Amino acid sequence: MGFGDKWRGWMEKLVFNSHMLILVNGSPTDDFEVGKGLRQGDPLSSFLFVLVSEGLTELVRKSIEIGDFDCFSINRNCPIDILQFEDDTLLVRKGNWNHVWAIKAVLKAFELVSGLGINHHKSKLIGINLNVSFLEAA
Repeated sequence: MGFGDKWRGWMEKLVFNSHMLILVNGSPTDDFEVGKGLRQGDPLSSFLFVLVSEGLTELVRKSIEIGDFDCFSINRNCPIDILQFEDDTLLVRKGNWNHVWAIKAVLKAFELVSGLGINHHKSKLIGINLNVSFLEAA
């Protein structure tokens, strides 16, 4: 994405080489090394999530480019492929098996590249004007 070596080095140190201590009954523990990840409430987590989710957007666009997806459009003027707000993502596709398999491939690729797993218990497949048996099978 064009970030310099210095900036990438800072982010790597923040995510992979952190140290912390815990307060137990108001007293700090000894300092210990944290293996990886940002802490809950870290102001950088939203920013870094947006950067990582940009990778998902690029995977979707590449999938459209190579013909795995047909972009959904409104009035043929407004193409919609992916909508994201904070940590919610909406992939808009036509209801057919090619798109179901392409979505699975894109999500799996994103999972492998980013290390972020898809929570299938919180994910939903919603169909408009689709056969219920198709949705259940998909």
